[in-house]
Amino acid sequence: MATKKPVAVADGTTLSSNRKASHEYEILDRFEAGVVLTGTEIKSIRAGKADIGDAYIRLEHGEARMIGMHIAEWPGAASQQHEPKRTRRLLLHKEEIISIGTKVKVKGLTLIPLRLYLSRGRCKVEIGLGRGKKEFDKRKSIADREGKREAERELSDWKRGG
Repeated sequence: MATKKPVAVADGTTLSSNRKASHEYEILDRFEAGVVLTGTEIKSIRAGKADIGDAYIRLEHGEARMIGMHIAEWPGAASQQHEPKRTRRLLLHKEEIISIGTKVKVKGLTLIPLRLYLSRGRCKVEIGLGRGKKEFDKRKSIADREGKREAERELSDWKRGG
């Protein structure tokens, strides 16, 4: 049985994104981290079979770990299959981990994966350090976005002479 080969993906291309993160959280700072993966996991990611929508990041014992990221099993691997929702280690510099850890503890911020992408053939995750939005903040964000969209529409109508 022939298996599908991973599609060639250009560097910097977003493979998976967490769209609800910007709705649920106010992102204050962003970091880039490498992800420790097995062979079948990177094949599935390159084929677009990864989801970080329910994932979150926790700092434990001086290491960053991503919990809840789903990577589908690779159909061609019989005996060396990976667990789809296992906890994956993130690669960050020690100073970054300490800095992020103090912000999380002191200010009560949260670490959220924002997007998964390739950089020079390596799988990277963009991490957002964010504060949870209250309900009125979410409504304000939606109103601002709608206002901006309406202004763009008016401007385009005006340019067309209508």
